[in-house]
Amino acid sequence: MSRGGSNQARPPPYPTVERSRAITRTDPPSHAHDREREHAPDLELLSIRSDATIAEAVACIDRSRRIALAIVVDASGRLVNTISDGDVRRALLRGSTMSDSIERLLEIKRMTPFPEPVVASRATKREEMAEIMRARGVRQLPIVDHDGRVCEIVTLHDLAPESQPVIQAVVMAGGFGTRLRPLTEGLPKPMLPVGGTPLMELIIGQLRETGITKINVTTHYKAEAIVDHFGDGKRFGVDISYVREESPLGTGGALGMVEKLDHPLLVINGDILTDIDFRAMHSFHEEHQATITVAVRRYEVQVPYGVVQSDGPRIVGLQEKPSVGFFVNAGIYMLAPKVHHSIPPNAHLNMTDLVERLLAAGETVVGFPVREYWLDIGQHADYERAQADASNGTWRAPRP
Repeated sequence: MSRGGSNQARPPPYPTVERSRAITRTDPPSHAHDREREHAPDLELLSIRSDATIAEAVACIDRSRRIALAIVVDASGRLVNTISDGDVRRALLRGSTMSDSIERLLEIKRMTPFPEPVVASRATKREEMAEIMRARGVRQLPIVDHDGRVCEIVTLHDLAPESQPVIQAVVMAGGFGTRLRPLTEGLPKPMLPVGGTPLMELIIGQLRETGITKINVTTHYKAEAIVDHFGDGKRFGVDISYVREESPLGTGGALGMVEKLDHPLLVINGDILTDIDFRAMHSFHEEHQATITVAVRRYEVQVPYGVVQSDGPRIVGLQEKPSVGFFVNAGIYMLAPKVHHSIPPNAHLNMTDLVERLLAAGETVVGFPVREYWLDIGQHADYERAQADASNGTWRAPRP
C-alpha cells in the first residue's frame, strides 16, 4: 500500500492547546475506596464546556494520560457527556477539524451504539464497575455523585491490571532507502540518526514506552548494521527477534515469515517518525472489531489552477486554486490474528494486495486517523525536516 509522499504537499499541522476552558470541581473526590493509583487526575483539568473546540478536548485527553478521556460539563459542573480518543478520531474521519466545536463531535457520537456517557455511582462495587466497562467496551468509567458531578474516574487497569492487552510489534526495516542516497549507501534507512539517535532506536523506545516489549524486525538491506546495534534488544528494554528476507517480499509477504500469534500485531514501517498513541490505536481496532486497522493521515494538495465545475458544456462554478484533502496510508497497521491465514508463505505481497484480499473476503478494515506528529522519512527534505523537528522540540523523543 503506497503512502503519501512529500514532494507535493504536507499533512496539515494539528493545533495544540495548552489550557482548556476548565471547570472548577465543586465536589471533592471520593475517598470511600482505598486504591493505589498512579498520578490521580485533576478533574478540573479534564473538564470542558459544550462550546469548547475539538482541539481543547484533545488537550484534556492528552493531559489525562492513561485515562484518555475529556469530561463535558454544564455551567453547574454536572456531567453532560464524555469524549474519548476514539470519539475524536471518528469525528476527524467524518471531516471535522480541530477548530470545530465539540458539538459537532457529539452529534457524531449520538450515531454510535453508546451515545450517552457510561458512568457509575459511588455506591457501585468495584467488581461491578469492571463488569460495566467490559460490557460496554470502555476502559474508563466516571464515578458521579447524586448531583451528577464527576468525583473520580476509574480505569479497567485500576481494577484488573491483568486486563492490559498483549500486543506484539513488527518493525519493517528491510528497505533499500534508494531515495535517500548517498546517506543510505553505508547504512540502512532505519539506522539513520535523528537528533543523534538511530531512527529505529526511537521507534523501539516509543514501543517500549507504550508497554510493547516483544518486537520482530524484518531485515534485508544491510541487515548486519541493525542486528549488530540492537542484538537481542535487552540493552533497550525489549525482546527482539529477526526475520531475514532473502529477497524483498513486500510488507504483507514479510509478515508471512513472522510467527503466528493469538493476539494483535502492530506493524510499523522503519522510516516513520511519530508520536502516535499505539494503545489508542489498539482500542480503536477493538472497538470496531476490525480485522485490520490502517493508520491514515490527512493530506492536503493545493491545486495551482482555478478548477472549473461543469455540467456538459455549461460551466456551473469556478474555484480559484482550491485545496483538496485526502486520507493517505501512514505506514502503521494493527492486525487481528486471523490475518495470518490470508498471507501465503514465501510469496511477495504488498500491503495494498493484502487489504484488497481482506475486503474481498468481507473482512472489516478500518482507518485510524493520526492526529499526532507523523513524518514519513522517504526523501532528503523529509530527513532534514526530521532533524529540525527533533532539534526544536516539535517532535519529542521517547525517554531512554
